[in-house]
This record gives sequence, C-alpha cells and structure tokens, in this order.
Amino acid sequence: MNNKPFTAFLMLVLCAFGSAASAQSRNVIDAGRGDIPLVVPNTYNSELSAPLIVLLHGYGSSGEGQDNYMKFSELADRYGFLLATPDGSVETGGEKRRYWNASKACCNFFEAQLDDSGYVMNIIKTVQGQYNIDPRRIYLIGHSNGGFMSYRTAYEHSDVIAGIASLAGAEATDAMPAPANPVHILQIHGTADGTIAYGGSEIRGNVYPGAEETVARWASYNGCEAQGKVIGTLDLERNLEGLETTRTSYAQGCSIGGSTELWTIAEGSHIPAISDSFSEEVVEWLLARPKVLAMQNSTAD
Repeated sequence: MNNKPFTAFLMLVLCAFGSAASAQSRNVIDAGRGDIPLVVPNTYNSELSAPLIVLLHGYGSSGEGQDNYMKFSELADRYGFLLATPDGSVETGGEKRRYWNASKACCNFFEAQLDDSGYVMNIIKTVQGQYNIDPRRIYLIGHSNGGFMSYRTAYEHSDVIAGIASLAGAEATDAMPAPANPVHILQIHGTADGTIAYGGSEIRGNVYPGAEETVARWASYNGCEAQGKVIGTLDLERNLEGLETTRTSYAQGCSIGGSTELWTIAEGSHIPAISDSFSEEVVEWLLARPKVLAMQNSTAD
C-alpha cells in the first residue's frame, strides 16, 4: 500500500465517526495518560464479576469517535460489560493524528518510544482496581490501527486477554513463536479494503500480513488445525445485499481457551457501513469465549 490512502482514510474516519458524544453517561479513569471514558452498565453489581471490553480506535480517530461508529456503549446494559474507550498518543509531527504503536507497519510513523501494549494493560489494571472484573472475560476490540494494537497486546499479554475482535487490522510483520497462552481471535475484513488490504501489503516499506495469513498464524499459535471450515454467513454491511459475510472457523484441535475465526465481508470497505447487528454479533462472539485460567496450586494446612 502506498501512503496516499492514509490521507483519504482520515477524511473517511472523520465523516463516518463524527463528533457527537454518546448518549450514555460515562465515568472516567486515568491509567497514566489522562482521562479515559468508562461505561459502567446499569446492571453492574460489585458483588458479581463483570466482563471488560477495551475499544481501540483506528489511526487518526479517537475512543469517542470509534464508539460513535460501532456503538458498543449502547450494548453495555444489555450484556453487562464495562467498556473503556481510550485515546492513542498524538503524533509529534505531520498532522498530529492519534495512533497506537502496534507494529512495524502501523502506525508509529514518527518512531516515538511508546509501550502501548503496556498502556492497554495499565487500563485493564486500573479498571480492575476499581471494579469487580471477571479475569476470564477481558477482551479487546480494535479497528484498523486498533486492530493491529489488539493483536500485539494479545500476543504480549496472553495470560490476561481472553479474546480480541479486529476489524480491518492485521498481525505483526514477522511471524513469531506461539505466545504462552491461547487467545480467542476474531478477524473481520472486507475484500475491497483499500487501506489495509485483505490480502496484505505494505505501509512505508513495512509489510503486514493479509486477513487469511493473520488468522492462519493465530490458528497455529492456538494449536488449531490448519484447515478452516465455513460455518455460516452474516449480514454485517447494510449497503451490501444479502448475507455478504462468510464465517470461516478454525476450531478443530485447538488448545483449551483458544480458537480462531475469520469473517470475510465480500466487497466490504475499510470502514464498512455496519449493520444494526454488527456490534451485537461481535460482543456475543467474544462473551461466549472466556479465558481458561490456570489452576492455582493450593497447600493443605
């Protein structure tokens, strides 16, 4: 991919996401870089553990903008999860867009020294310090650069992250040894994505893998069989006719607590006009897949 699509992409982001604030009231936390909106469902009970979702925005967007687009906060009461919507850092040069330092390809273009994977973990720990969070159900959802960031965080903190959903993101430039723990992986990608290509490409000379290679890597990491199986179709894009999205599952032979799935949006773009059911489908997929925590050894008195 050449550099020009990024300028066009930012304009699409601003148009698609807008600036209107979510109708749902939000609390605020600080994980070391300033205020982060935190949605706490009306059903929250401190005596019962609740799931946590961290939503990671795309390049040039914001946590608020990403939620305006995907509207996960509107689902928090129904499904009982807490939702954090942080902002990435602002670039030191250029047009000073927000970004995550996620991979060689995307999107730390001014080479700042940032540990955004560690920052995401600080967000999780901060929420855990104030609320009763189920350690088996901590999830990341990311779009584009946020999808890249979800993969990096899941890889580096596989002991904490139960699962991720990446829309139009990709794995690291280089394949690596499997992480210490399995993680549930959902990749969602349009075949007509002109910014982060479905088949993989490069950004400023740095290669990123395509959707199928990304999923194949994580299927391998999770110990799953290499051959995926088509298990159904979905309507995720309201401007495309019919059930345009194909579900391919890599679930056979996987390590306990790990699975991999690819949702391919035929002719889908980088910022698809998501259907009314898109975010519900993503949340339900994640919440149905908790992490299997290692049993702690106990010593008899």
